[in-house]
Amino acid sequence: MAAALKIAVLFLCIATTAAKFEPFTRTYTSFNLSMVEQANSELKTEKYATIHNDALQITPDTANQGVFSLANQSGRIMFLKKFKLWDGDNQNSTVASFDTNFLVNMFPSPNINSTPGEGLAFVIAPSIDLPDNSYGQYLGLTNPDTDSQTTNGILAVELDTVKQPFDPDNNHIGLNIHSIRSVVARSLTPLNITLAPGIPAFHNVWIRYNGTEKIIRVYIADQPEKTSPTPPMPRTPIIQYNLDLRKVVKKQSYFGFAASTGTLIELNCVLRWNITIQHIPGPKSPIMKIGLGVGIPLLVGLLALGAYFGYKLYKKRLVDRSQSNILSRLRTLPGMPKEFRFRELKKATNNFDDKRKLGQGGYGVVYRGLLPEDSEEVAVKWFSRESLKGEDDFLAELTIINRLRHKHLVRLLGWCHKNGKLLLVYEYMEKGSLDMHLFTGTGETLSWTLRRKILKGVASALHYLHYEYDQKVVHRDIKASNIMLDSNFNARLGDFGLARAIDNEKTSYAEAEGVLGTIGYIAPECFHTGKATQQSDIYAFGALLIEVVSGQRPGTKLNGFQFMVDYVWSLYREGRILDVVDKRIEDDYDKEEAERFLLLGLACSHPIAQERPKTHAIVQILSGATAAPQVPPFKPSFVWPAMMPIDDMSQATSIDTTPLSISQYETDWSPMSRENYSGYTDRSMV
Repeated sequence: MAAALKIAVLFLCIATTAAKFEPFTRTYTSFNLSMVEQANSELKTEKYATIHNDALQITPDTANQGVFSLANQSGRIMFLKKFKLWDGDNQNSTVASFDTNFLVNMFPSPNINSTPGEGLAFVIAPSIDLPDNSYGQYLGLTNPDTDSQTTNGILAVELDTVKQPFDPDNNHIGLNIHSIRSVVARSLTPLNITLAPGIPAFHNVWIRYNGTEKIIRVYIADQPEKTSPTPPMPRTPIIQYNLDLRKVVKKQSYFGFAASTGTLIELNCVLRWNITIQHIPGPKSPIMKIGLGVGIPLLVGLLALGAYFGYKLYKKRLVDRSQSNILSRLRTLPGMPKEFRFRELKKATNNFDDKRKLGQGGYGVVYRGLLPEDSEEVAVKWFSRESLKGEDDFLAELTIINRLRHKHLVRLLGWCHKNGKLLLVYEYMEKGSLDMHLFTGTGETLSWTLRRKILKGVASALHYLHYEYDQKVVHRDIKASNIMLDSNFNARLGDFGLARAIDNEKTSYAEAEGVLGTIGYIAPECFHTGKATQQSDIYAFGALLIEVVSGQRPGTKLNGFQFMVDYVWSLYREGRILDVVDKRIEDDYDKEEAERFLLLGLACSHPIAQERPKTHAIVQILSGATAAPQVPPFKPSFVWPAMMPIDDMSQATSIDTTPLSISQYETDWSPMSRENYSGYTDRSMV
């Protein structure tokens, strides 16, 4: 019966292929929140391209300067689906027409110089994928190996802001076929149009291709403001060129945008986009009538079985609901990361061999893998918690780290979801975790220079999460085992399973499960409020600071103290804080710097959350730009949150570049002034 139903449906499908199809049309009047979900489900971003700030940002936002390099970058944003552009191979075959109009904004970096570079292009390409080394003059279209190759299938209209030897100037529009060397290029200067003038400027571009005439026409006009109505299309095209698509692009091709920066940089944005592409149907078949004549009666005859099949489909939907839910939510992510096939990861990890296990925790197991296609080593995280919570953890981690871009964060490569199996794929860190080098004996002893380098890297990453990303991100699980090290011992903060993004107007995040994290790194107020804040992350960083300098875990019990921070505070009071420095590095360290780091660790561990330094001050103190904070000789008492609400803490969203004032910890006491003990009570032993 199932076979009969399939046959009936098959006949109907065959019949409908001969029906007339409407052209493909998409109109993105903007890329604001109301449109971004649709855009993310239909468009694919490559490299640092994103759908962000109400725009298609083909190259990185210049506001991200300092987070990662903006120079020598390229990106693409393309439709996920291929389009058939002609039918058959003879000269009489039908060639598709297309018509597109888009609004662009090209803005140089205000922080580097006023000279923009390199440009943006509307492109038809055989692949979504961005070519390697396609930055600079290659505009994300080609690279030194593929440029000018007639087999590359590239057709583009470029908006170019850098003059190459073959260009008319550094402000032109061009038609490119297989190469960055335009077959037609027109300067925009005579039209009083400047592509990237250094002030907000908006340009409308129209591209019309007539598949019957086989002519492409390009028009351009300025628009006064971003929100102004679209101006009338000019009567005369700036470019008109005889073009047979069959001789240039592949029959099945993708449409979208590409852009690049070189030593000069600019933000290349598309703010509005409308496109219509003619549908090219397959050849009509004489069996269409048979399909209708046989398919409909057969399908009607099988309707009696509808209840049975409905029940089967219902059960199948129950099984697939989890996967559909995750996939639908993933499609709303800006710049959805690469999806890996499960069998690909299974092969990469040798069927998830225990010998390849890198680590295991409450959220899953991490395996070392080798991708067969490009021989790239990866770390594969398999979520193992119960189904519903595992999905939440998976989506939370993927949602946050997907858009984070910082040299001291572990880079996400992709994801996999297959029959309830949830996996994330990360860049492999050759030197393993910081915890391994400090405590397991399997790693090499870290020199003072490396410890300093690692701590500065983690502080930089934390500052990015708290202040430089477009949302405040609270990591909630900063500890040595979550600090990964690359081949040069550069620190990469990882494991975002507990991390949560919070709105900028909010200051905390509460979990229904209560306090999550690792004892010794959890700030005292979290046990009372159940909330995580930026300041609770600072507390964890303070524990990490002391851990790295001392080589002792935060929960190590020494001399009757329950935690290392209390022991260090007692040594500080006695004027011998350097006694805690890891004996494995002997005397090969900077004593002034070690003391400064330990005092910073105590400052970050202050029981009162609002007294802890902010990340920008931490970065300055670690670099030596600011002196160590003055810390009271006795550990202050914890203040019950009701007396000082956590939600009232200062959580400024802008960065205060003023160095940390040491008056924040003002005291007349110094470690060697033993006479100043009077009036204090040693609470660290309580």
